[in-house]
Amino acid sequence: MTTRSDRRPPARGVCALTGADLPMRELVPFYAISQGLAETILKDHPDLAADALISRSELARWRDRHIRELLAAEHGELNALEAEVAASIANADTISANTDADWEGDRTFGERMADGVASFGGSWTFIIVFAVVLVVWMAINVVMAARAFDPYPFILLNLVLSCLAAVQAPIIMMSQKRQEAKDRLRSENDYRVNLKAELEIRHLHEKIDHLLSHQWQRLAEIQQMQIEIMQDRAETEAPPRR
Repeated sequence: MTTRSDRRPPARGVCALTGADLPMRELVPFYAISQGLAETILKDHPDLAADALISRSELARWRDRHIRELLAAEHGELNALEAEVAASIANADTISANTDADWEGDRTFGERMADGVASFGGSWTFIIVFAVVLVVWMAINVVMAARAFDPYPFILLNLVLSCLAAVQAPIIMMSQKRQEAKDRLRSENDYRVNLKAELEIRHLHEKIDHLLSHQWQRLAEIQQMQIEIMQDRAETEAPPRR
């Protein structure tokens, strides 16, 4: 039975950049970092050893700097969206958002009314109802010619239609402006997600290439050691010369 005194404390290590004493699970060996990020760190710390340990928080800070330098080299000065993407990658945060839900929740009463009028005005229901009203209006005034409230050529009807068009047009334009702003917000969110995916894929490629190169180097060292062992064994087991 394992007693409390037999339990060993968790292994700890020291961050080579900050000097902080941390548990090993909070530290990452320098050789396991992608090549691009390692080159960025070596610019300020050229004497850093391959087996040095770096804390995850410090690594996130350097990853943010590396991504900002990468974006600045390709796109020039960073804008707010690209800086947000760089920070999200460094902190391992998600950046996608449901822009439709956020947009719908921020509408005022006037904006909801404008959207409703624009939605109804662009439907077959409005066209059918409007056509029925026009036919009934003209039919009543034609049949009741002696007591018509709007005799032919239906001047009152023309006035009503003109007033309706004058009011409906700016309301529809208000809704279209909101839709345009909504589409712009959605496109910005798509750009952030796509940019983050591109940078993450590039970082993954660099890391895989670095790991493959490191593994090939280790395999070459192991193979060299095996050859040396086989040579030593052959020399030991060889019969003595007479």
